[in-house]
Amino acid sequence: MIRLGLIGKNISYSFSKEYFTKKFKSEKRPFTYENFDMEDITEFKPLVENNIDIVGFNVTIPYKEQIIPYLDKLDKKAKIIGAVNTITVSFGGKLKGYNTDYYGFKKTIKPLLKKHHKKALVLGTGGASKAIAYTLKKLKIEFDYVSRSLKNGVKFTYESLTIDDIKEYTVIINCTPVGTHPNINVYPDIPYEGISSQHLLYDLIYNPEETKFLQLGKQRGALTTNGYQMLVFQAEKAWKIWNSTF
Repeated sequence: MIRLGLIGKNISYSFSKEYFTKKFKSEKRPFTYENFDMEDITEFKPLVENNIDIVGFNVTIPYKEQIIPYLDKLDKKAKIIGAVNTITVSFGGKLKGYNTDYYGFKKTIKPLLKKHHKKALVLGTGGASKAIAYTLKKLKIEFDYVSRSLKNGVKFTYESLTIDDIKEYTVIINCTPVGTHPNINVYPDIPYEGISSQHLLYDLIYNPEETKFLQLGKQRGALTTNGYQMLVFQAEKAWKIWNSTF
């Protein structure tokens, strides 16, 4: 059997393991997919060295940026984005990083965009947000980050964000883990009163299917979507990348 797996922290809920296990079974492929739950990124190097039959990885929170120094090479897009969610292991144990999140996000948000969706707020500044920012630039949508503190080009904190700001930015994307199962009653602290039917709310979270963030947006007439289809698209893109290296 050929081994693939997911690197992350507290990933028992993972979409990837179930998705790829079903895929390999239905396609009768000789692959297994495992979760590699790591307390710290320093566990990655011995994982690779002690498991030479692993040919590829997915990477999730919180290691999409931390993984980069451990890789031998980056795909051009991953280098620009500054985050990695897919890795190939080639002959001699050489590791190359890719980003397929941007592809999944673009495929899912593009059909939902209307002419008035000209400005976006990106909630969070972690590895997931990097691919979102890259995609928004490609789609020519202005965007600003919202974070807990004003650092690294962040324009708004959650405390400084006003109702008028929300009215101005008609696309709001949650790139934080706030609201993920089992903590389903928490949500990003933004002025939801500014949301209207002109808004599109996108949550990268897929478990639960409808987060409190999306529920609050829907109550005010916004178009809402979760991150499930984005995950499917990015997973299929990762599968293509791995297949090209076998």
